[in-house]
Amino acid sequence: MDADIYITGSNSNLLSGELATLLSGRYVELTVYPISFKEFFDYKKGQPFQENKLFNEYLKVGGFPNAILAPNDDFRISVQEDIFNTIMYRDIALRSNGKNDQAITAIAEYMMSEIGNPISANKIAGTLQSSGFKTQTKTVISYMSLLEDAFIFYKARRYDIRGKKWLQTLAKYYVVDTSLRNTQLNKSYKDNIGHQLENIVFIELLRRGYKVDVSNYNNKEIDFIARKGEQVQYYQVSLHLPENSTREIDNLRFIPDGYKKTVLSLDADDAGIIDGIQVKYVLDWLLEK
Repeated sequence: MDADIYITGSNSNLLSGELATLLSGRYVELTVYPISFKEFFDYKKGQPFQENKLFNEYLKVGGFPNAILAPNDDFRISVQEDIFNTIMYRDIALRSNGKNDQAITAIAEYMMSEIGNPISANKIAGTLQSSGFKTQTKTVISYMSLLEDAFIFYKARRYDIRGKKWLQTLAKYYVVDTSLRNTQLNKSYKDNIGHQLENIVFIELLRRGYKVDVSNYNNKEIDFIARKGEQVQYYQVSLHLPENSTREIDNLRFIPDGYKKTVLSLDADDAGIIDGIQVKYVLDWLLEK
């Protein structure tokens, strides 16, 4: 009998161990992400010049279908809280072998509060210890791995362009959907839009099939280096290009290779070419096919 079998799950360990051995070489793993801004825009039947209005709405409601379909804000927030709690207590707590659920939640909230910033497991352990948790660094590393396995967070390793190597410390972590962060931390969707925008771009690059790292060259931070096969692209994400400063452009233009370099700005007026670097309106980029 010819048949296709589809197995769905919310934890990366689903295809581990014996099951992966039995299916070795005969399965394709696909990651399904929350609704993208383009999908949200199309669902709302967005028209030209509505990009900014609908993007603010997207920041507020997020990309989970049940939250988008919620009849009011109270119901939406309840949906988002249920999503977080379900993941924490079904996909993580049941796999943590009796580990401290409160500590895992505290780590998740710390990581949400530090989106876009380098994170150290040692610093998280110190923060938790000062709050009364008896948590060691190695335990924090284990909990962070559980949060990755449950697809709440995605890790972006640091890549040194000059040294052509990945660095082992201070990776960045991005949440699967910024609405989870805002709801769990009780933050307005307008809070720290710069880092939320960076998070949305990161997830969009994953959705488009890239492997994404953060990087630096000569102590200048490059937000993302995206790879797909032999294709390599650099991205810098900004709310707007500052007046009388070329910092966002300089972070890219001195990289000594011919790979494509793009600045994504939330200010439509920034779009153009500066010193050979393409500057795109990030909402246009997000709406690309």
